[in-house]
Formats: sequence, structure tokens, C-alpha cells
Amino acid sequence: MLAHEIRVRVARGELSPLEVAQAYLKRVRELDPRVQAFLTLNPDLLEEAQRVDPGLPLAGLLVAVKDNIATRGLRTTAGSRLLERFVPPYEATAVARLKALGALVLGKTNLDEFGMGSSTEHSAFFPTRNPFDPSRVPGGSSGGSAAAVATDLAPLALGSDTGGSVRQPASFCGVLGLKPTYGRVSRYGLIAYASSLDQIGPMARSAKDLALLMDALAGPDPLDATSLDLSPRFQEALEAPLPPLRLGVVREGLSGNSPGVERALEEAVSLFQGLGFAVKEVSWPSLPLALAAYYILAPAEASSNLARYDGTLYGVRAEGEELWQVVEATRALFGLEVKRRILVGTFVLSSGYYEAYYERAQAFRRRLKAEARALFQEVDLLLLPTAPHPAFPLGARPDPLAMYREDLYTVGASLAGLPALSFPAGFEGHLPVGLQLLAPWGRDELLLRVAWAHEEATDRAFLRTPLGEAL
Repeated sequence: MLAHEIRVRVARGELSPLEVAQAYLKRVRELDPRVQAFLTLNPDLLEEAQRVDPGLPLAGLLVAVKDNIATRGLRTTAGSRLLERFVPPYEATAVARLKALGALVLGKTNLDEFGMGSSTEHSAFFPTRNPFDPSRVPGGSSGGSAAAVATDLAPLALGSDTGGSVRQPASFCGVLGLKPTYGRVSRYGLIAYASSLDQIGPMARSAKDLALLMDALAGPDPLDATSLDLSPRFQEALEAPLPPLRLGVVREGLSGNSPGVERALEEAVSLFQGLGFAVKEVSWPSLPLALAAYYILAPAEASSNLARYDGTLYGVRAEGEELWQVVEATRALFGLEVKRRILVGTFVLSSGYYEAYYERAQAFRRRLKAEARALFQEVDLLLLPTAPHPAFPLGARPDPLAMYREDLYTVGASLAGLPALSFPAGFEGHLPVGLQLLAPWGRDELLLRVAWAHEEATDRAFLRTPLGEAL
């Protein structure tokens, strides 16, 4: 059952929030051992469900929350041994806003450690599996959230997207994932990876469900100086007639797609033309180079943000007689991929290399943004694949550079601060394929309106639940 359908039934009194919570908890206990989407379940879920006012706008809706988003009183690990026992005394603004409207946190989902990865294999605890094929990855770093929604272990989920961590797993798991305009959703309570890029984003099986979440999540927050004062109007946007739109298809430098991805792209272009879109190919010259700039800027910010985990104030403290021994032993608990990115980031910020790497990457970022602004004078939306292929097998990307290339199509929107949405657009064999829509800064609603039009035109053909019947 989709989230907006649950909402209607609870409002009518056909279901109580407690009955919804009991049904999903039962489903998680039956199916999650095959998927391993969750790190922690909310032990107070049923008690909280009994207290929810059924008249609240999100009453009865359960949300799976990525485990780098703080939940008061509920363990938040960021997928790392350093925070294995961390129970926050505060709540992320995104979570607090959902709870205030009657939503319930079902549990915390698995992720690549500190959000650093594209497969959820870099979790310090265990890998999550793709619900369409347990021998394959769900994508990352929000793989647990994507797998939970795809399997209907939760109707809604929160992930975080730094360079594609909501969109790529959404593509691999056949769900929708939105990276909002930078600042549209408060980052307060999100454990930082790269602060100029990180965004909390919703995941669901329908654009209508994403609209429900975004109306609750979006808005300014005094606890986050980067948050934007843009009025939420996502559900309202879905009701508006679809205006004539110009769609730009980006192909430049994006080659090597699998047959299923190419087929999905061609079918989507035909569908949008049938809806009255004016479609043309466009050039975004700097996009193929965005990956290199991203893997300078994001590790640089990570090396600064993760310096706090030194055993003196935050997280686990290892034992040692001298301070340097404490710091060394504590930071040894970082996983290999986290260590790799800290080292890269520290190098590019070091004396003699700062100008050669970091400053040049920042200049490139400005150029990428300028090109995007110019592009959106020509077209209203951009369309490109989310990933060049469907989900790959567990263990198939031992080379870190091969894993980094998974972000090829997603980092452009991240560096430019643009809203981007991955939506299910086809299958390659039994595996889902997603496509990505990008909109101008602050036009997140337009993405959901177009995704909703795609759902209606395809009769929701891609909204499949791979394990068992959906609730």
C-alpha cells in the first residue's frame, strides 16, 4: 500500500496507526533477514502508535530513517564502529517535523560508513542486499532506505545525498528518490560528510508520496543557516495541469550505458514527447569532468568534518597512555573507505597542493553552475540516466576507482546545488533501471509533477514489490 493510500484509510477510520505499525513490524521481521535493510528498529513503535492522533496529516505513516540522521533516544551509528553505541540526545529537524505531523520512525537503515560509498558494502556492520536479487547491491550510500521502501518494509524513507546517495540506490531498487535543492531541507541533525553538498532527501514508491514528505520536510530552520525560505507546495503542484515543457536530453560524455538503460531512456523520451514536451539534445560540457572535481571537494570536506572523531569528545574512545596513542587507536576504527577519503582530503588541503587541487576544483564548480544556469535558459528540465547500468553483484567493485565511477551521472546536480529526482523507468531482465530529472534551482516541485505524469502515463507499471505482496 502506498503512503497516500494509508493516509486516506487512517483518516477515514478504516485503519488505526497501531494497526499500520503492527502490520509493518510483522513484515520487517519476516522479510528483513533476506534484505538486511535495518540496523535498529524502534523498540517503542507500538507504544508511540497508540498515542498518535489519527487526525494529524501524517498519522499512521511509518518512515525508515537513514542511520546518519539523528533520532532522539534511538541509536544512530552512521554505519561506523566509532558511533556504534551513540544514542543522540537531540532530534534532526527533518525527523522532528515528520513526528510533529503524526509520522512514526520505524527504525534506522543501513548505509555505507558516514555515507561514503555507492553499494552499502562499506557499512561497518553488514551489507544490505538488493530486494530484486539478493546477490546484488542495493546501491549506496542510502541502500538500506531504498531496499526498505522497495520491499515495502516501510512506505516512506529518508536518505541523504552528497553525490548521488539517494538517487543511485533509488535507481537500483526501483523506487523514487529526490535530492532537493541544496538548503530546501534542513541539515540539522545530519551527521556531516561534506557540508556544502549533503542534503536529506525522501524516498518512496510514488511521486505523490514524495510530495507528502516534502511538504512536511521543506522550509527554513533557525538551526541550519543554509536552509531556504521556500514555501512547501508539493502536493499542490501535483494537482496543477502539466504545462508545456522543454526537455533537454544530456548525452555528451555519458557513454557506455547498458542496453536496459538505453532502452529506458528512449522509451521515456517517446513518452514525454507524447505528453507534449518539446525534446532536444543539449550539451553540458563540464558534466563529464564533474566526477574528478567531486572527489577532490567531498573528501576535503570529509577530512575536516571527521577530524572530530579523535577519541577526545565524540564517539568511541580507544585506550592509550598518551594522547597521540588515544587518537591513533580511535581513528584506526574507521573503515578502509573512510580512511581513504580522509587521506585524499587531507592531501588536497595540504600546503603546496591546496591551490593545485582544491582551488581549481572550486573554480570548476563555479563553471559547472554557470553552464547549468545557461542550459536552463534553453530548457525547463534535463533528462539523463541515474546510473549507467542496473545493480551490480556484491563484491564486483573491489577497485575504489571503479566504485567512484558509479557516481558519474549524479555528481553534477550535487556540485551545482540543483534538485534532481531518480524515478523508475524500466527493467533490464529482472533488475530495475532508473532515470534522472534535473530542474533549475528551487524548482523541486516541477520534478515531482513530471514524475507523477510519468506514473500516470505508464499506469504505475514500474511500482513493483519484489518480495511478497505489498501491504
